Amino acid sequence: MFQEITEKFEGVFRKLKGRGKVTEKQVNDVSREIRRILLEADVNYKVAKQFIDAVKRKSVGTEVLKSITPAQQIVKIVHDELVKLIGGTLSPLHSANIPPTVIMIVGLQGAGKTTFCGKLANYLKSKAKKPLLVAADLQRPAAIEQLKTVGNQVNVPTVHDLDTSPLKICKKGFERARKEGFDTLILDTAGRLHVDDHLMDELLEIKNELQPNEILFVADGMTGQDAVQAASAFLEKLDFSGIALSKMDGDARGGAALSIKAVTQKPIKFLSTGEKLDALELFHPERMASRILGLGDVVSLVEKAQGALDHEKAQKLEKKIRRAEFTLEDFYDQIQQIKKMGPLSQIMGMIPGMGGKALKGAEVDDKALVYTEAIINSMTPYERRKPQVMNASRKRRVALGSGTSVQEINRLLKQFSAMQKMMKQLSRRGLRGKLQMPFM
Repeated sequence: MFQEITEKFEGVFRKLKGRGKVTEKQVNDVSREIRRILLEADVNYKVAKQFIDAVKRKSVGTEVLKSITPAQQIVKIVHDELVKLIGGTLSPLHSANIPPTVIMIVGLQGAGKTTFCGKLANYLKSKAKKPLLVAADLQRPAAIEQLKTVGNQVNVPTVHDLDTSPLKICKKGFERARKEGFDTLILDTAGRLHVDDHLMDELLEIKNELQPNEILFVADGMTGQDAVQAASAFLEKLDFSGIALSKMDGDARGGAALSIKAVTQKPIKFLSTGEKLDALELFHPERMASRILGLGDVVSLVEKAQGALDHEKAQKLEKKIRRAEFTLEDFYDQIQQIKKMGPLSQIMGMIPGMGGKALKGAEVDDKALVYTEAIINSMTPYERRKPQVMNASRKRRVALGSGTSVQEINRLLKQFSAMQKMMKQLSRRGLRGKLQMPFM
């Protein structure tokens, strides 16, 4: 996410590091570079100009130019202005005083609305909510089937009926939610390839009848200014309450994320960061600004780790490490917990100093975990507990069963042996506290 723009920001800041003083000319040069970065990322021209004007105004002050670390001061100014640009503070979902809370999902066709509905339902379930999905996109029968599929995957029921109107199916969903105790109603509405009056009339009819607590506009994070223009059109007709950015797992140029709040004055509430239905994050402007500038996002990383960590298994693993009994089975369990945290490139991008250029060219391959799993799964329970028994014939059998090579098995066993030695050293020194993060 934002790898290209992050690398460019790091390049600009690198020029400032090590300077005892920063002149007004250097501030102007940096501002010009940042302006170019924003425009290349497809940020709205007026938004980019306002951002640069604010940075220059604060950076040329006496307290900055005469400070001990002017470069750090300028980085902080850019960070603070970026936080303001993309939202300022976290904007949580509004809830109804009397359930169900109605959340209406709108946007253009192809922006990822239906998948977002499934992700939102899954997210709400993780927060002890009881959501109900409503298939109100009757223009495309495939959209109804898709919503039913994602609903089944997250174990959330879907209200659907192709032989009715969008308003009637929404009202039917509302009545079912009240009768059966669902506390959140998610309406997956129709989209078009472009904004038209018929679509808006349909959405306004639903809005006026159900009075949703939230109307979330789903914007395709990869489309830049197109997404901003579509958001402006929906805002004028519908006045939505928040934004969800989809498809942010690729190296998108970032224009939509950096412009859409400033243009619409509506908060970004969610980020969709992958294809899986658990790849949805609350949008924290301060954390996102840190990620964009290559400063990492340790708080989100810890939250992901805590969500993925099985505390009971962690306690058992701690005891095994104390007894120097760490096996390939334990290693396999740790891989499963790491996978729950998301793609490795995403995880590494949250570590300070690991964004942008630090990751460029590095092979952050999630398939490596898949191959490791396949090798361990092809071993017998005895071989997993006692990997030292792996002779040439056993390795050939495992290679054949896992679709890998003997060389890859040797590499894994060598890495695991080094890990076992580290565990023994830990056990001799004594572990301090309980395990907080999965081993890798």
